[in-house]
Amino acid sequence: MSVVVVGLNHRTVPLELLERMTVPASRLPKTLADLAARENVTEAVVLSTCNRIEVYAYCEKFHGGYQDIRESLEDVSHVPPEEFSDHLTCLYDGDAARHLFAVASGLDSAVIGEHEILGQVRSSWETAAAEGSVGPVLNPLFRHALEVGKRVRTETAISRNITSVSQAAVAMADERLGGLAGRRVLVVGAGEMGEGLARALHGGGVTEILVANRTWERAEDMATRLNGTAVRLDELPRHLAEVDVLLTSTGASSVILEHGDLASVVGKRNGRNLLIVDIAVPRDVDPAASELDGVTLLDMDDLRAFAEVALAERRREITAVQAIVDAELDRYVDESTARSVAPLVAALRVRAEEVRSGELDRLSGRLGELDDRQREVVEALAAGIVGKLLHEPTVRLKDAAGTARGERLAEALRDLYDL
Repeated sequence: MSVVVVGLNHRTVPLELLERMTVPASRLPKTLADLAARENVTEAVVLSTCNRIEVYAYCEKFHGGYQDIRESLEDVSHVPPEEFSDHLTCLYDGDAARHLFAVASGLDSAVIGEHEILGQVRSSWETAAAEGSVGPVLNPLFRHALEVGKRVRTETAISRNITSVSQAAVAMADERLGGLAGRRVLVVGAGEMGEGLARALHGGGVTEILVANRTWERAEDMATRLNGTAVRLDELPRHLAEVDVLLTSTGASSVILEHGDLASVVGKRNGRNLLIVDIAVPRDVDPAASELDGVTLLDMDDLRAFAEVALAERRREITAVQAIVDAELDRYVDESTARSVAPLVAALRVRAEEVRSGELDRLSGRLGELDDRQREVVEALAAGIVGKLLHEPTVRLKDAAGTARGERLAEALRDLYDL
């Protein structure tokens, strides 16, 4: 059996494909149920963010598990396999664990060191736990990944300065406009990413922050906490005619602002440019809007390019983070190896103890003439013989755990002793 990760991320596929493959939060329970029902998948966690769609699974058979996951991604996204199969990355066992640790550390993000991914990893794990799709293998793996992410951010400066996609989006807007002071900004989306956008703006000298969201109560709540103003989502055209910047990141499964919506707004702006930063995946704004005069549209591809320029400042920290990931991987492998053989070793010792005590009981009549001290000596002798006989097989089994030889030894013990 293997732990595998199969998926797509911002390094392997264009944004157009990634947004089609994204699994929104509302569909995660159904996706997890579908995975858990597959023949070769025993446990599963789905991590779907603006940078990736990845399935972490504990599989009966590696190739069968890969096929099950690929088919599940096809079913949930309705994207033909020939369009994404060649882009899939697949890692297993130690490499899968290392990848998850790197993801939790922010090493695999568009914005290196971003802190939002750690919460997303936790949320994905918690959702899988709520749906009953994780167990004794993925639970410790994800618990360890969160520990790695926290340690990295405590012991290194990887998260110094810009630490989130939201902050990077605001910094990119600031650079494009030569500063946001005195600007009016509209934030669409009051989820975690939308709030991150608003927080990154707060205190930056903007004249006004407007907040729009599908749920009015959440828009009001966020606007109140950040000294902004809540506006209705159906009033976007009116406010877009007045603001300088639109920052959007909703969980919508399709665009919420079409080319025509923005075309009708441009004429009302009296020649003033509108900067739109869309960090939603799938995108909130029709890409064709970038063709409109007076509209500058930036998306996750632009943000990745922007973040890459700033990456040089963090290069020194990457080596330190990778050292932590490597050390934690070794610790995880040692712990998981011990967990994998512990039940078998325990079962072997229980069986041996059953044989020992059974033989002593069977011969109790013939040992009746022994005094208590002599009986203790006989029982100690029997226990010592059993211990000596089990010592070498136990040591060899533990040493070989996690390898093909270890699997052969474990299977032999199960067959020989009917464990």
